[in-house]
Amino acid sequence: MSKQEITYLEDKEVPTHLEDKELDLENGELKGSDEVLDSGEAVKYYDLPESLQGLTQEELKSLDVRTTRKVDLRLMPMLIYIYILNYLDRNNIASARLGGLEKDLNLVGSQYQTAISILFVGYILFQIPSNMLLNKLGKPSLYISILMTVWGLISLCTGFVKSYGGLVAIRALLGIVESGFFSAALATLSNWYDRKSLSLRNSILYSGSLMSSAWSGLIAAGILNNMDGLGGVRSWRYLFYIEGGITVLSVPFAYWILPDNPSNTSFLSQQEKDIIQWKLQQDVGTKDSDEEAQESTVSGLLLALKDTKVWLVTGIMTFLVAACGVTNFFPSVVQTLNFNRTTTLCLTAPPYCLAVVVTFLWARHADKTGERFYHVCLPLCISLVSFIISASTLNTAARYFAMCIMIPSLYSSFTVILAWTSNCCPRPPAKRAVAIAMMNCVSNSTSIWNAYLYPSSSAPRYLTAFVCNCVFILLAIVMAVLLRLRIMALNRRIVAGTMNWTRELGKGNDGSKISPDFRFLY
Repeated sequence: MSKQEITYLEDKEVPTHLEDKELDLENGELKGSDEVLDSGEAVKYYDLPESLQGLTQEELKSLDVRTTRKVDLRLMPMLIYIYILNYLDRNNIASARLGGLEKDLNLVGSQYQTAISILFVGYILFQIPSNMLLNKLGKPSLYISILMTVWGLISLCTGFVKSYGGLVAIRALLGIVESGFFSAALATLSNWYDRKSLSLRNSILYSGSLMSSAWSGLIAAGILNNMDGLGGVRSWRYLFYIEGGITVLSVPFAYWILPDNPSNTSFLSQQEKDIIQWKLQQDVGTKDSDEEAQESTVSGLLLALKDTKVWLVTGIMTFLVAACGVTNFFPSVVQTLNFNRTTTLCLTAPPYCLAVVVTFLWARHADKTGERFYHVCLPLCISLVSFIISASTLNTAARYFAMCIMIPSLYSSFTVILAWTSNCCPRPPAKRAVAIAMMNCVSNSTSIWNAYLYPSSSAPRYLTAFVCNCVFILLAIVMAVLLRLRIMALNRRIVAGTMNWTRELGKGNDGSKISPDFRFLY
């Protein structure tokens, strides 16, 4: 090996937990291991489980890529499909409003806004208990399938409501049951993907809601225009019958296709299980295990509640979700452009279609760079511009341009924040599950009151709502700055060797097993 290659190795800072093994620089080998340093690159696969120790670096890399692809194909399409159904069943009330729901149920004043808001009461209250139950059960396939069955039936029954009271009651029930899915999906992804891959997968998952929002207008246009009066039933009721029924019929496929956790799944070989779990362990240097952390579900809750990072990332998400309240009324906002109902519903699709592409590319770049702060704040600045345009002009072209950049920018930031939460709480699983649920439920609390910013009387400018959204975006940026400063301070403690790992990762982690290369992403 040349001196240049030796210098390169020194610059790469081979992890110090390898220092107890002798490094033979002349042969490029790590003694006591079958691993070989190739072209001066630092070892990527080391301290391997028994099933992987006989494989070369090339074979391990091939196994890694092949296994990740296998997991992607099994996990991601089904989670996206379920999320599409989840979002359709929750938000089809926005399209039903254009089909005469308010008139048929004799809704007056702010009763429609209350029907929107009430869903989020149950959605908020049950997220943390739901994720704690999921973590204890350890079977996402079963848990998510049960949730799907119940919320699909509730959504279907919404088509039978006859009064304001019935609508409010069934929306409250829907919020309770739907509360478990999104945080369960995020927790499941964090159990399968390391932090360098998670942002992209979160973005792919969230594309389900974006595609749902894009398609919901098109589906609603078809149903509302072609099924009104069919069998003596108003067309908006068919929205709930059809979309709720599809969810229920999809449950068996979800149960059989969704995997559980890497340790107890049956569709992977032992080597494939081990390479997945090894990658998760290398994120921090400890196993992704509550047993090793010596933490229970309840103590994981306490760890999350005491972590400043969790509250800061929750703050960012809370203000962002407050601004995202515009999506609950997006058909009504687009309607202010003064097109007919069919054109209005079709015009809701392009901003969401654009958002699917933009969020995917943005999240992929965030994963490649490992950067979080600017990937959160730059889209927020663009969304701020979109709200300023919407509040300051009634020009049709300018307003629709603002709508087209509004949705992609909001959700580009949103998907990176989702990954940032898991990056801030990499271990133990009990703490991570609570942190994700806490972020999701507290942030969605804004949806309880946010609906009242969009009364019909505020159209077409919706000035109060858009001015408030500008303030929300600025506050989210402030919280992101504070989180960045907090993480930088923690990383300095890691370098100085003064980090309190027990407080961060649980009683079973004193820092001795933590990879010296580990840093919190910011």
